[in-house]
Amino acid sequence: MSRINWFVKLISLGLILGYLPTFVFGASDDRNTNDMVTIPAGPFWMGDDKGAEDEKPRHQVVVAAFVMDRTKVTNGQFARFLNINGTHATNRQRWYDTDDNDARIHRRDGLWTADAGHENNPVVEASWHGALAYCNWLGKRLPTEAEWEKAARGTDGRKYPWGNDPPDKSLAHFGGGWNDLKPVGGYPKGASPYGLLDMAGNGWEWVTSAYLPYPYDARDGREDLSRDLVRGTRGGGHDSGPRDLTSTNRGRNVSRNPRGGHHNIGFRCAR
Repeated sequence: MSRINWFVKLISLGLILGYLPTFVFGASDDRNTNDMVTIPAGPFWMGDDKGAEDEKPRHQVVVAAFVMDRTKVTNGQFARFLNINGTHATNRQRWYDTDDNDARIHRRDGLWTADAGHENNPVVEASWHGALAYCNWLGKRLPTEAEWEKAARGTDGRKYPWGNDPPDKSLAHFGGGWNDLKPVGGYPKGASPYGLLDMAGNGWEWVTSAYLPYPYDARDGREDLSRDLVRGTRGGGHDSGPRDLTSTNRGRNVSRNPRGGHHNIGFRCAR
């Protein structure tokens, strides 16, 4: 057989092997990454002197430009992550509380699958470590607390993502039952200044930052991901009251051990 024929066979084998993961796991875009929104660099006012004690003092923070998912990660998206990566890290740190009654992803016929009717709802019961792992799998990361707040409220100091008007059911999903989550992106009237959706209600969101007092300083250890510290949550839950939906609320009353999942905490990724 000529060298040319051998070369053609090698190329063909390479193509077959190269596409094999596509046939087994689905096309590369089956990771179904969210549309991402650019948040420009510059200063903004973080915190609220009229808010809860952990929101004080109001202070100016400068963040570099970044991009952030327009919507929260869904059960369907997280199920794909579990099928490829498993439910635990190599150190046995759990990524998802599969045995919790509030979980809406279950193993069926050998695959992790979102429960019917919950595919497009925000994933909950993912631990902080699981949220980190998911974002890293996509070449992303969790946002810092400062990044999250700027993405939610912009630079004009507004109280909510949509402005200063009090919440109503056309702007956000809140005041619901224990697991009464809604499909992501269903409240466009409540969008942030940059067009991000569900930044208020429909599930709290993990951030990288440890829950430490203000003023925010990324150099004081709160962004050290190796420290075993309680982490921040932002945005308000589907079962929250209207007071929790402000863009400065830090989830002080939310149970948020980073090693476990929680019935009202989801996340979105940044980069």
